[in-house]
Amino acid sequence: MIALEDNIYFSSDYNDMDLELIYTFIKNSYWGETRTFEEQKMASENTINFGLFHNGQQIAYTRVMTDKVFFAYLLDVFVIEDYQGKGYSKLLIDKIMNFPELKAIDKWMLATKDAHTLYEKFGFTAIKSPEKLMEKLSERAKIIYE
Repeated sequence: MIALEDNIYFSSDYNDMDLELIYTFIKNSYWGETRTFEEQKMASENTINFGLFHNGQQIAYTRVMTDKVFFAYLLDVFVIEDYQGKGYSKLLIDKIMNFPELKAIDKWMLATKDAHTLYEKFGFTAIKSPEKLMEKLSERAKIIYE
């Protein structure tokens, strides 16, 4: 863990992540209500995980799916309720955008229902050519994304 400020620490070590807390938060979100613990665990194991911690307790999380060269997709961003509104989401995203293995990524993507202004601060914009993108959704994904 890397000390940042006022007993706030940053980590990209999967072993530091509180999988129970992560699963519980995501299970109660609009995007993760259909996930099982095992699915969330597998998803976390196969991506780069990032967290913020206060006094040893996880307070924020996100993960990145990437090839570490051309493309990265930001997923499951959250700050637990007691710490929301204090700038921790900005701190977490800033640490990820400047993370050594991810600094040179050509294209970042994410999906959000309600946090556009947060991501715009880091250079994210609406997709310029949505007609170039395609998707294939499972029946479960249609519940979330349509």
